[in-house]
Amino acid sequence: MRILVLAAALLFPLASPAVEEPAYEVVKTLDKIEIRQYAPYVVAEVLIAASADEAGNQAFPILAGYIFGKNQGERRMEMTAPVTQTAVPVKMNMTAPVTQSAAAGGGYLVQFVLPRNITMANAPQPTDPRVQLREVPSTRVAVVRYTGTWSQANYEEHLSRLKTALNVAGLSWTGEPVFSRYNGPWTPWFMRRNEIWLNLKP
Repeated sequence: MRILVLAAALLFPLASPAVEEPAYEVVKTLDKIEIRQYAPYVVAEVLIAASADEAGNQAFPILAGYIFGKNQGERRMEMTAPVTQTAVPVKMNMTAPVTQSAAAGGGYLVQFVLPRNITMANAPQPTDPRVQLREVPSTRVAVVRYTGTWSQANYEEHLSRLKTALNVAGLSWTGEPVFSRYNGPWTPWFMRRNEIWLNLKP
């Protein structure tokens, strides 16, 4: 996958423990795979009808605009991690959980995780109608973490590793993989934190 636009280089968080992430607990490890239980969190999201490469390029300035003041009250929020990207139908129901969607129309849902003190009740409303707010419910996910480039080959290699580990463990998943990026495009490839999440069936 190509690097994001220059705006991403200016705004994307550095690899640092000070960068806030959604709260989660590691409930089990399978070799290098983590099973995490995430607490609910709120996201700002935009649906882009484009390829995987272009979706990130197009979505980033839209979502960055929202958290840096393009909202009612012109409220600025801290940049958090990760930025996630998931393949979904172009005509998806935006109120439905991403995990219920299948990649059928070539679109991608790109999400910024909002700070932990932001709820649906106190989140500033976007002034850009393309930006939607949603609470992601408590979710159990399987995660493979890796470094390196955002290339499709690197992604496919680690997605295959994740699925193989789950099959061996007898665990099933639902929905599309979630590609999670924790660093800006200027971060050297060998220092990047990349993750792929699969939502586990109850």
